[in-house]
Amino acid sequence: MQTRNRKMIRAFLLCLLLTTGTLAARGGANASARFARLQQEIRLARRDGKRTEVLSKSLELAQFLHHSGPSTEQVALAYAALGTHAQALAWLREFAAMGQSDDELASRSQFASIKTLPEFRNILATMHKSDSPIDRATAVIGFHDAGLLPEDIDYDAATRSFLVTSVLEKKIVRLGLNGTQRDFAGSPDGWPVLAIKIDARNGVIWATEVAMAHFTGVPSKDWGRSALFCLRLKDGALIRKIDAPHTALGDMALMPNGDAIVSDGDNGGVYRAHAGCTGTYLQRVDSGQFISPQTPAALPDGRHVYIPDYVRGVAILDVKTGQAQWLDGYHKHAMQGIDGLYLSSDDLLAIQNGASPERVVAFGLNSGSQIANEKVIDRSSQTLGDPTHGVVIDGDLYYIANSGWSALDDHGRIKAGAKVTPAVIKKVPIAHLGEWIERRAVTN
Repeated sequence: MQTRNRKMIRAFLLCLLLTTGTLAARGGANASARFARLQQEIRLARRDGKRTEVLSKSLELAQFLHHSGPSTEQVALAYAALGTHAQALAWLREFAAMGQSDDELASRSQFASIKTLPEFRNILATMHKSDSPIDRATAVIGFHDAGLLPEDIDYDAATRSFLVTSVLEKKIVRLGLNGTQRDFAGSPDGWPVLAIKIDARNGVIWATEVAMAHFTGVPSKDWGRSALFCLRLKDGALIRKIDAPHTALGDMALMPNGDAIVSDGDNGGVYRAHAGCTGTYLQRVDSGQFISPQTPAALPDGRHVYIPDYVRGVAILDVKTGQAQWLDGYHKHAMQGIDGLYLSSDDLLAIQNGASPERVVAFGLNSGSQIANEKVIDRSSQTLGDPTHGVVIDGDLYYIANSGWSALDDHGRIKAGAKVTPAVIKKVPIAHLGEWIERRAVTN
């Protein structure tokens, strides 16, 4: 989860207003610090009217962010400001070809001199198509409580039920396949509960709580703290809590041996905790490559995990060496804004609530490190709302839709005039993904 403000990238689209921490990390250059520096240099150059410098720094930023959707549009804006229309249109075509859109594109002053051109109108038409509804999933279970704000979900096979975390009500609930819902456990410190993973082999539940700054119901004395805690699976009793000051531990996955891999979405760290909740500390396993890491997806080898960075895309992290290899989307696939990520055979199933439009998509993999194709599962549908996380069960992806985040302000309060409706769990059969290829990568 992007705990600071998950909508900022999508809402501003240029990613230049996203603030990040500058937490020092072992080895290598720190990605958060470099990102902040590039943003500052672009802001200063724009303020001083140095358009050529804005372009050069925007190109550097796009390369650093692996041609994310927002950084690609930023380069187009920089070229347009210089009057280099052919290049501006080329970068806009790349942006639109990723399946991204911007409702304010035609009204941006930089494009005033080209918005009547046929090429520009074609780009707008492509973006309009990307906003059109696709819904290949089915709503199967509805939550009873519209104020729950469910975030993460896992499946307990023994009881044939889901365990779901609640941000606003600061607890974990059990949701049956038949729709029954009851409280399972509360947050140890009364903070929002975010990530959850069930380790049935060891009989434990891993979860995280985060004292989000300025968030409703979170005491100011706790802001900036988070914790990883373990519960007994059979009754929810607290086994252990590992406090982690100066972190926002918002997302998690389990390795094949049961070790927990936990992401700090605000400060860029990726951490490991011992299987069975037997350890008392978190070991940092990255080398500072991430700005806002989200839900990891473990590979079967027990050594590597896919890490989606909300800003930079997806990398394969070696948890033993701390080295990361970034997936190549060939400038054709928008990899930013991924909150939930799940590996199923040769597909990465991604829940992108930081893309424009928000969507659930499957990225087909080639040799595990390249994007071969893209298949949209859910986009702009009536029931999608703000999706968050999911879980793969017996060949089906179940995911939380209409979570309720869009109805809240930055302090977790319901916006004036906003209508909050209960979230739903949607289901899609993964076996059908091969029938729905939307876009293939171009490798030559």
